[in-house]
Amino acid sequence: MADPQRARKLADRIREIVARMLESRVKDPRLGFITITDARITADLQHATVFYTVLGSEEDRANTAAALESARGLIRSEVGRLTGLRLTPTLEFVPDAVPEAAAAIEARLKEAAARDAEVARLAAEATHAGDPDPYRRREDGGEPAAE
Repeated sequence: MADPQRARKLADRIREIVARMLESRVKDPRLGFITITDARITADLQHATVFYTVLGSEEDRANTAAALESARGLIRSEVGRLTGLRLTPTLEFVPDAVPEAAAAIEARLKEAAARDAEVARLAAEATHAGDPDPYRRREDGGEPAAE
């Protein structure tokens, strides 16, 4: 088991290597506008998960996933060469769900703001349910009548 700090540093290094490889050495035309968002590595440093986002349609995402799968060996060999590890970790590419989650949260926030505005509008137009002065008063203007 590796030190957690070492694992984090190695994951960051893998993220940088993969991003640089995709930018400079992988020339697959299926590769879309991709951003490497994060990388995580297991405690035993044997398996790395690389998270990515792709700008575009579902077809662009599928093409990019296929391009990443075909370039996995090349990227893994470069990761092994540049990290100097005895055993190079296997790489798994996973689409990052952050943009979709952020869009869903944004839609819910807009819906909540619209509901709050409606409640505020209704509250501004509302009147009290009972008499304006709910206390019983004596007819001559004195203190409230005792019961």
